Amino acid sequence: MNAGNILTATATSYPEQTAWIWDGGMRTYGEANARADALAHALVEAGVGRGDRVALYLGNGPAYLETFFGVLKAGAAAVPLDSRSTIDELAYFVGDSGAVALVIDAEGAEGVAGRRDDLATVATVIQAGGAPAGDHLDLEELVAKHGGQPFPAVDVDPSELGWLAYTGGTTGRSKGAMLTHGVLVAEAIVSLADLMRMEFEDVAMHAASLTHGSGYNMLSYTMKGCTQVILTRSGFDVERFLGWVPRYRVASLFMVPTMIKMVIDHPRARETDWSSLKWVVYGGSPMYVEDLKRALDIMGPVFSQLYGQTESPMTGTYLRREEHVTTGPLAARLGSCGRARSGTEIRIVDENDDPVPSGTPGEVCIRGATVMAGYWNRPDATAETLKDGWLHTGDVGMLDEYGYLFLMDRTKDMVISGGLNIYPREIEELILTCPGVSEVCVFGVPDDKWGEALRAHVVRSPGATVSEEEIRAFVGARLSGYKKPKVVEFVAGIPKTALGKPDKKAARAPYWAGQDRMVR
Repeated sequence: MNAGNILTATATSYPEQTAWIWDGGMRTYGEANARADALAHALVEAGVGRGDRVALYLGNGPAYLETFFGVLKAGAAAVPLDSRSTIDELAYFVGDSGAVALVIDAEGAEGVAGRRDDLATVATVIQAGGAPAGDHLDLEELVAKHGGQPFPAVDVDPSELGWLAYTGGTTGRSKGAMLTHGVLVAEAIVSLADLMRMEFEDVAMHAASLTHGSGYNMLSYTMKGCTQVILTRSGFDVERFLGWVPRYRVASLFMVPTMIKMVIDHPRARETDWSSLKWVVYGGSPMYVEDLKRALDIMGPVFSQLYGQTESPMTGTYLRREEHVTTGPLAARLGSCGRARSGTEIRIVDENDDPVPSGTPGEVCIRGATVMAGYWNRPDATAETLKDGWLHTGDVGMLDEYGYLFLMDRTKDMVISGGLNIYPREIEELILTCPGVSEVCVFGVPDDKWGEALRAHVVRSPGATVSEEEIRAFVGARLSGYKKPKVVEFVAGIPKTALGKPDKKAARAPYWAGQDRMVR
């Protein structure tokens, strides 16, 4: 199945159902599908062929959704790029993917101005919104030209590339994970089976970027014919979010933990009507237990956790909404990532790639229908990451006797001090329970005696006066002495990636400058 036909099927059955709502407009599934067909015609007319890559440098909006489906229908592969990427990053993604076409909005066009030579592989630029610059084709003119001409989606093989998804790059240069049409269809179905049991009558929201987690959910929402509310072009507008959830009676959305924390820290959070919410799917970075307990208290029992990676989008393990409990015998599972998703296998292996017993830490590996085909033009990285069908995640975790996964940390985030392995997340979870602490980031820095020493960057809660000595004593009273941070520094904020994930690479960088004994 061509994943673009997800939209075609829904539009055929429910042409009058509202598909998208955004600030200033709405569109039915019939209208959205017709525009996607028109854009597919335009791409083919411009010379885009089967297997070609088309970069989407667009903020959240209807143009992104319709172009994405148009690219898939044409048999090409979409390369979604976050609108907050710099022009230098855009040039890298375009060059690495070999994209022959680029779709941008007015804001993107401003950034690209004067940098056309840096996009050497791009033969066609389509602009959505604003007066088209230079040789840019106007998206609305293309829709008008090809409107009313149904486009029969190219009959691709499930193994053909549909979405070239670039990794976050927090541990090195971004790589393109090859997500096939088969992967995209499987991910959409499995999400509906496990994470959110959506129906035609439900309203969903896109509060996070469509180029990542929310975009995968979009496939599921479209498959079910849900109305989809698009919150903002880019970034996360907490004020608007708090108003739009009750206004549109939103039932489901995807959020990263940073977004959830922004919501529950907002003074209006407890006053907001959350009664329409059924499913808040979250993942993408660690969700600390203390923050999760507060979120459950404020927003209600609506959370469904996923663990996965770009290389197996949104799919690895899941903790059911019903298992998000803070009391009773199952409360300990709140600190887990849940159990293997439907049709997915999880195992933990040692350094020799041999499976380890339950309760033993090791590298988390995933196998199933949603695992990528490999990295784009990276055969060595592919061979290192994919072994006998198993995706080696680089995450350290362990399975309990019931098959629930407990993550300990990223392999690259593990600190080795005096020959002892230390997992910063364990210490971060503890420090967050210390009164007066709002955020924390723990990482290793060079140490002449121990090789590495722990350093903690802490953001105080508003009005709090907690001291370094108090935090070190708090940790020392609850964990082994070697897990106590050598230095605690109070900072204004923890660095984040464009996707809102804590960026330990950026936090560590100043302390490892010039060091060559440890690759980070």
